[in-house]
Amino acid sequence: MALSGSPIAVVIAARNEAPRLPLLLADLAAAPQLVGEILVVDGASDDATARVAALAGAAVQASSPGRGRQLALGVASTESPWLLLLHADARFEPGWDRAVRVALGLPDAAWYFDLAIAAAQPALRLVELAVALRSRWRQLPYGDQGLLVPRRLLARAGGVALIPLMEDLELVLRLRHFSQLRPLGARLQVDGRRWQALGVWQTALANAQLRRSWRRGIPPEALAARYYGSAVRERRRG
Repeated sequence: MALSGSPIAVVIAARNEAPRLPLLLADLAAAPQLVGEILVVDGASDDATARVAALAGAAVQASSPGRGRQLALGVASTESPWLLLLHADARFEPGWDRAVRVALGLPDAAWYFDLAIAAAQPALRLVELAVALRSRWRQLPYGDQGLLVPRRLLARAGGVALIPLMEDLELVLRLRHFSQLRPLGARLQVDGRRWQALGVWQTALANAQLRRSWRRGIPPEALAARYYGSAVRERRRG
């Protein structure tokens, strides 16, 4: 979907997200003054992800699986001066477009949303608070919070690495050398199904173990096999 004069290209890495993706695309379609390009990069889905994206009016590009590869391909295939990198199971809350518009009028920086997990467990509110503190104090927002960044700043930082997992942490660590990462003051909802399937604290522990393994030099490919293998087992149990 391309609209002349709108400053943002939205790149969505998707795989098997047909039930959730249309809601995100509807959110984006409601802000044509901001969003000039919407590109869904489909990582070899075996559901109707590509079809529902196309029916919603988004451009669709096929890719082999791996979020880093998918996002890098999407960045290279778009032209708008700003990029908004998203996961396909995200939803915006009211007012997100106003917050983004404010950011676009300020000096170049990388921006992120506050995390909201779409599930009712009280423990998830503590997770959200911990994520907010980590993002602000340690400058470590992750990919499920979205990343709004000027294209030229992303290029200076070296772009998105072609790795299947931890591409968000790897990118943020490089961006910190060129820009402060700033909160938009708006929330981005993410699907709570993994937290519900595995359990809140078990999910938090599993995520922490993945990050620790990556910092210790375990290849992202091995971590992706571990992460997505557990996701498949969760779906089968559900």
